[in-house]
Amino acid sequence: MPLHNRSACIIPTSPFEGQKPGTSGLRKGVKVFQQENYTENFVQASLSALGNELAGATLVVGGDGRFFMDTCTDIIIKISAANKVSKLIVGKGGFLSTPAVSNLIRKHKTTGGFILTASHNPGGPDADFGLKFNCSNGGPAPDAFTDKIFENTKTINKYLICPDLQCDFNTIGTYEYMVEGNPLTVEVIDPTTDYVELMKSIFDFAQIKQMIKEKNFKILMNSLHGATGPYAEKIFLEELGCDKSSCIKTNVLPDFGGGHPDPNLTYAADLVNAMAKGEHGLGAAFDGDGDRNMILGQNAFFVTPCDSLAVLANNLEHIPWFKAKGGKGGVARSMPTSGAVDRVAEKKGLECFDTPTGWKYFGNLLDAGRIVLCGEESFGTGSDHIREKDGLWAALAWMQILAAKGCSVEELLTEHWKEFGRNFFTRYDYEGCESAPCENMMANLQTYVDDKSNIGKEYSAMGSTFTVSGADNFSYVDPIDGSKASKQGIRIMFSDGSRLVFRLSGTGSSGATVRMYVDSYCNDPAKMLKSAQEMLKPAVEVGLIISQLRELTGRQEPTVIT
Repeated sequence: MPLHNRSACIIPTSPFEGQKPGTSGLRKGVKVFQQENYTENFVQASLSALGNELAGATLVVGGDGRFFMDTCTDIIIKISAANKVSKLIVGKGGFLSTPAVSNLIRKHKTTGGFILTASHNPGGPDADFGLKFNCSNGGPAPDAFTDKIFENTKTINKYLICPDLQCDFNTIGTYEYMVEGNPLTVEVIDPTTDYVELMKSIFDFAQIKQMIKEKNFKILMNSLHGATGPYAEKIFLEELGCDKSSCIKTNVLPDFGGGHPDPNLTYAADLVNAMAKGEHGLGAAFDGDGDRNMILGQNAFFVTPCDSLAVLANNLEHIPWFKAKGGKGGVARSMPTSGAVDRVAEKKGLECFDTPTGWKYFGNLLDAGRIVLCGEESFGTGSDHIREKDGLWAALAWMQILAAKGCSVEELLTEHWKEFGRNFFTRYDYEGCESAPCENMMANLQTYVDDKSNIGKEYSAMGSTFTVSGADNFSYVDPIDGSKASKQGIRIMFSDGSRLVFRLSGTGSSGATVRMYVDSYCNDPAKMLKSAQEMLKPAVEVGLIISQLRELTGRQEPTVIT
């Protein structure tokens, strides 16, 4: 029986201001996306950016389960159909974690994919939504592509849609359609199958399972009601045989249970409190879309993302995926991330890159084979297996190393510090600030770094003195394609190796988030086990004095301290 030939409609529209993708897509309040034509405009602008790759394209579509995901999935299917896309691979219910989307794009060699997420931002009718496009390498669209999308949003006057195409994307199966004489296949898949297969190809599940059984090694995985829930149950409960109590908050909720799906010491405090009881050897929390992770050892021993990256870099040979490549490869970190991984790279003779914040900046280095491991201080860690950061992958990597070395998280880290010294690191987040005072602060800091007479200036706080040795606004030239990124964060360096970084975040949906990063290197064994907050307090105070953050924003305390 021939397929019913559906019609595509041309809908007149006009541009919306501010549809500029940030470091990881467009993030706004749900109510903004619910405006008539708002989501449709952005989807059309993204598809149009594909140019002559659009007709006949294959795309992956999936999101993190947050409110508005099902509506947005339906819009993407209908607009893709009208734009002559030939195939869509959609997670059941429109659901896929961000790492799973990246894997599917790469595995099926698709043109790209849409990810429906606002990552670690809250969800629900009065909270946030987001939409981003990943390219054929599985990674976030680079600046050149997102610039095209933004230009399209400023001039858009119509979008194409197939309004009578009703696809049951809540039921696994293959659906065939005909739109204006062009065939369209929608394949609705189990969201977890391909990702679990990938993890089993990277890690030695048998070795991890043996550690769990022989040592009665208990883990606690907290999905914060975000996208990792179904994946965590499949991997830790079904594949590795952990007790059901090992995985908590695995039911995906559109408002993440009213919580903030951000895996840090503040928003995953329930994990910290549970780990403090000393019953579990490893704990991890994951964010809304499954790409971020926080690692804790027994008694809530906190592993900073900077240290996590460095420890993984120093132990690649214990992970089969890397062992097959000789147990080593280049590494990269975002600029605000501490230099802990740099010290490992130097000792092991590995290439090491310092990039702007945003996972897309690792893409070219990964594609060119220059790096195999990368990470950000914002709880993101990943490797060359996909082109996104990957929370569950990081937890499995830690379990693999613990199984191979037969030690605890704390032992592994303290031995690492003995060998390499310790980079103390903290980050102060001031969320939801008024934009104007924050922009004023950043302008003042730009004036400060431009004034070279500040080099050599001394600041004293809490009995410590800091001498400015350098200052700039970080810029980056991609070593693969020569593309440039400027004004990526104010850096102020001191003669003792301490450093301050100031950035306005590009991942929020409203207001401004100011981030102040402070780090300092120490190789004095007597100070190695002190808390980061204690060690960095004087430098933090100097950062607040130089930036006038308290005076300009009116905030006396940060929202989150990491």
